[in-house]
Amino acid sequence: MSRAEQPSRRSVLAAAVAAAVVTGAGPAAADTAAETGTEGPAGADRLVENRAWTTYTDWRSGTARGTRAVAGARPALVLATPAGTADYTDPHTGTTAAWEYATWTSPLHALSVPATEVIASWNADTPAGTWIQVELLGTYSDGTQTPWYVLGRWAAGDQDIRRTSVDDQSDGRSSVWTDTFAIDDASTGLRLASYRLRLTLYRRPGTKATPAVWRLGAMGSDVPDRFTVPASTPGLTRELGVPRYSQETHKGQYPEYDNGGEAWCSPTSSQMIVEYWGARLSEEQLSWVDPAFADPQVCHAARYTYDYQYAGCGNWPFNAAYAATFRGLQGVVTRLHSLADLETLIEAGIPAITSQSFRADELTGAGYGTSGHLMTVIGFTAEGDVIANDPASPSNEAVRRIYRRREWENIWLRTKRYNASGKVASGTGGVCYLYFPAHPTPRQRRALGAVGVR
Repeated sequence: MSRAEQPSRRSVLAAAVAAAVVTGAGPAAADTAAETGTEGPAGADRLVENRAWTTYTDWRSGTARGTRAVAGARPALVLATPAGTADYTDPHTGTTAAWEYATWTSPLHALSVPATEVIASWNADTPAGTWIQVELLGTYSDGTQTPWYVLGRWAAGDQDIRRTSVDDQSDGRSSVWTDTFAIDDASTGLRLASYRLRLTLYRRPGTKATPAVWRLGAMGSDVPDRFTVPASTPGLTRELGVPRYSQETHKGQYPEYDNGGEAWCSPTSSQMIVEYWGARLSEEQLSWVDPAFADPQVCHAARYTYDYQYAGCGNWPFNAAYAATFRGLQGVVTRLHSLADLETLIEAGIPAITSQSFRADELTGAGYGTSGHLMTVIGFTAEGDVIANDPASPSNEAVRRIYRRREWENIWLRTKRYNASGKVASGTGGVCYLYFPAHPTPRQRRALGAVGVR
């Protein structure tokens, strides 16, 4: 995002969130996380819940129409026998083409945290001539249902379709705002009680190519309305060796992708962590970038996270999906409860990308205000302050920053704030991206489990 304090493209979602996050419990949840197949931090207030389908058994548990589960080191769902052929007109190119398709629908998942918001994540490989669509069908706490909502039409490349979110989806009770399902007015007590996810796999007719989906899931949350959050106690001193990249050095480059590098905080942060895990782009993959540009991999990340409907690189699930296109990586979008959660991850060697918004006077040393900005948390000082790779820095060398713990924790975890004009605006309530190995070590697995991710 731009460093300037300006209206966010999520402003409509902000209004929905402000209405949705109310203090108090929602309708009765399922008895235990174990019974619903969910994960959550042991002993933590139940504000967030993650569910993911990743195993061969998971893929066999859904309803398949032309798809097949494939076993192996990384179980996947693939297109086996097409269920039919459908035309798709790409709204961003005007091109109409026929595609063979097959579908997989998850079992009904009862949320242990009846949710005001749901954000999906998926990890997939889409060879040339293939793409996927992710949808959600929800059941409200009053027993009625949502329509099937499209949460993304996605391909790793951009040669077949333009990856895109879908606007103007609402039933008058809930809506989809770019990448987020949100209850329109949760002050009524309405929540999403359960959902199914549906995958549609597409390929060009007559070919054998197929997408391979390794992970599909969603994070449901009901974060209380708050301008401030309780302070956590420092518990870790450690810093991870994450590469440093500035978005600002790309200002003006490839303006067709969200007006150039000044708005590339999300893909720049994603590229930092992708490379932390040892993934690299080949010369062939980077050959399209002007050789005069430094750090061409940042330009690449911007292009391949770009959402053509949102007209930006900040679509949260698209960034997680981009990270997972690198061999051996997974990516999810979730919410965390406190800096103690981040300490748990850093201790296990897992950095995190966090989303926050703040005025210039709210984060000492930042030097800017923002309505939405991503940065990478890489460690903690002996005093407990946050060490962050902040891409909104004038150079790669200046990216490493130390921010005061109390200030940083509050701007990240709050759901409401006052902007530079003195008006009430939204905060993200602890949103972060987590990228981690496809086969985590036992220590990494324990840390991820402790924050509700498997």
